[in-house]
Amino acid sequence: MGDDVMGIHCNQPDCTRFGHAENCTDIEPRSRVSAARIFTVLLFLISSTTLSIAETVRVATFNVSLGRRGPGVLLKAIMSGKDEQVLAVAAIIRRVRPDILLLNEFDADFTNLALDAFRNELDGGENAISYPYFYAPIGNEGVPSRLDLDGDGAPDEWADAFGFGRFPGSEGMALLSRFPIDLQAARSFSSLKWRNIPDAVLPMNTDGSPFLPEKSTTVFRLSSKSHWDVPVVLPNGQRINILATHPTPPVFDGVENLNGLRNDAEIGFWVSYLDGAAFIDDVGRQAAFSGKDFVLLGDLNNDPNDGEGSKRSIHTLVTHPLVNDPMQASSGAVVASVRYGGANATHAGNPAQDTVEWDADIGNMRVDYALPSASLTLEGSGVFWPAPDEPDGDMIAEGRSGASNHRMVWVDVEID
Repeated sequence: MGDDVMGIHCNQPDCTRFGHAENCTDIEPRSRVSAARIFTVLLFLISSTTLSIAETVRVATFNVSLGRRGPGVLLKAIMSGKDEQVLAVAAIIRRVRPDILLLNEFDADFTNLALDAFRNELDGGENAISYPYFYAPIGNEGVPSRLDLDGDGAPDEWADAFGFGRFPGSEGMALLSRFPIDLQAARSFSSLKWRNIPDAVLPMNTDGSPFLPEKSTTVFRLSSKSHWDVPVVLPNGQRINILATHPTPPVFDGVENLNGLRNDAEIGFWVSYLDGAAFIDDVGRQAAFSGKDFVLLGDLNNDPNDGEGSKRSIHTLVTHPLVNDPMQASSGAVVASVRYGGANATHAGNPAQDTVEWDADIGNMRVDYALPSASLTLEGSGVFWPAPDEPDGDMIAEGRSGASNHRMVWVDVEID
């Protein structure tokens, strides 16, 4: 990608655009050069240019915080063409221009009306960008369990859904792509039971008894949203598997630590998957990960160094031998950390790597990830969080104002 987006570290000549190298070699004219010499120089230029041409694909994740209080509310907001948050989110996407983009916290519906409307919004106006391909099955968010999963004695409340959400599809996930998606090979693991993952640790009461009754344990699903393995077919035929996820926050529970344990288990799923564990997907196929090149995307709701939640799985994931963690950073995150103060002053992590702006008593953290496989050549990476006095700084509002309190995180990977 040749656009000068804040945070890009460009490793290509200034004359490149969208990853295509142009022939920028200036050859001074000479009055007397033999035909053979000209032919030799031309052959060299052609061969060296051919070898140097490489295309990059930008892959990004963005928690857009477009969860509204009821079904159809987001669709109405998008269709109005006047919703300030929707317009701000769309402006950032048009600015960064990812080729493949995971949206977190986007209200889904069973016929994808809201997603279609949002794709049309992106495809219109100045700097339009088109995403003709998408993958957005509704996961566990807001899907009723008919049980008392939160253990408060009142079954079938909205808090007892298989995943947090006010209605099915509430604050769900959607994968957008400029390139074809192999839908037949795509895998979703929404139905996978928590107790069926390797070394499952379920919540316990202080007296050592199970927090969840047996009838709940047998149906309790691992994913609070979903876990997806979606192959995207690039123009050269190469495939990149997008591993998409959005684990529950490791908070809002009690001494049983249900959400903390679930967050760790949801992240740990990817460690097991990359290690070769075979899981049964939502259509009954049991298979291990068979891809080579991948990018893991999502709001993992866990910082490797700060905040609540177990650090076991997140540390294992970012240091996995198949993963290349770019540790994306931005100047805007540093400014925000100083501005908010509070817990930020005591955090152990590098504030430049923060991806979300939370209240001062919690502090900003790194929770959004775009992790390419070690098999891919990384050409650039970043977090779209320019400082207020930098170009595009006006596109980022403070806190939960503007587009989202989360920032888009991206990687540029080279394809042959």
